[in-house]
Amino acid sequence: MIPWFDIRSINLINFLFVNLIVTVVVLGGLLATIEKHLPTAIRQTFRYGKHALKGTPDRLVSLLEVPKAWFKHFYIFAALWALAGLGVMMETYMTGKPAPDYVIAFLDTMATNRRMVRTTPTETLIAMTLITMQCLRRFYETWFVQVFSNKLKINLSAYLVGYIHYFGTIVAILSQAEGFTRTGPVSLPTNGYRFEVTVPLGLAIGVFYYAWYHQYRSNVILANLRKDKTGKVVSQKHSLPTGDYFEVVSSPHMFFEIVMYVVLFGVLRRNSSMAYVLLWVVSNQLMNSWLTHQWYVENFPNYPKQRKALVPYIL
Repeated sequence: MIPWFDIRSINLINFLFVNLIVTVVVLGGLLATIEKHLPTAIRQTFRYGKHALKGTPDRLVSLLEVPKAWFKHFYIFAALWALAGLGVMMETYMTGKPAPDYVIAFLDTMATNRRMVRTTPTETLIAMTLITMQCLRRFYETWFVQVFSNKLKINLSAYLVGYIHYFGTIVAILSQAEGFTRTGPVSLPTNGYRFEVTVPLGLAIGVFYYAWYHQYRSNVILANLRKDKTGKVVSQKHSLPTGDYFEVVSSPHMFFEIVMYVVLFGVLRRNSSMAYVLLWVVSNQLMNSWLTHQWYVENFPNYPKQRKALVPYIL
């Protein structure tokens, strides 16, 4: 077979994330500059939730919309997929043997069979544990904390992107880990894999937990805007959030999402695929936070001027 016809020589995960990045940057840039000149179909596809398109919708695009509450679905997938990845990683490192051949074959298909070992067992263990914590917490929030409006819709493409993101992130983390490639050390140490936690890794865990906790607080604040003191849902309208980091930024949950992925990138900095994951998260959260900030300013005449869109005191 001619080499360039071998699909396993292509990093499909990197390809997916690059396409997501290009799409959100291009469409986001068009919305920010010449939105009023864009076709309704494009504007309606990109906008959703509280900053959805105003006016007459495109009929074809409307057929491709699903309830925003369906966000809950891909967090079931994310939680299960992360737990599966964590389980395989723990089994591999506890037994001191390479990952099962079917796992390596799967990674060869998704992230090329030319993968090299770039991250240590310690780095992989930390990253997989942190992303699993995030997926489990988001599962809990979407099913038991957040209140979704039964009127709001999202485009089917936005819904599917959620699955792609979590699928790709877990694959990216494991794709260049020791024990998960066909190339690497000629032989393993007699005592299996080595684990060495350093001060920088310890600090990274601390920063991740801080962001993880405050993202949770932000989502609780948003949910409580639609509940009474007993926790009963009494409204589905959007209100002005206050408290915690909402005092300085319009979308602290999006800001802390970026912080967590910056930490993951820092832990796995030698993993080339994580750069694409981080760029995707930053570009996506940046555009969504800009649309959200714009919506708040337009709908609340006395919106606090000190609040930035995404990064406290800066952006």
